[in-house]
Amino acid sequence: MNRPSRHTVTILSAFVLIAALCVIFPRVLAFVELAARELRYLWWLILILALGVWLTFFIGKPKE
Repeated sequence: MNRPSRHTVTILSAFVLIAALCVIFPRVLAFVELAARELRYLWWLILILALGVWLTFFIGKPKE
């Protein structure tokens, strides 16, 4: 199996696993839907977190 087909199989199996977990545990699916709905309103928290990560890794990096 070459590298691109292994990558495709990995992504496909991840989607199948997520779908199976949503069928087996419907409460998890409801929780994920609620979390996604709340993130829609709190998108600025994600931006602040991304800015913090960027500042931590790129501003504190020593110059070469």
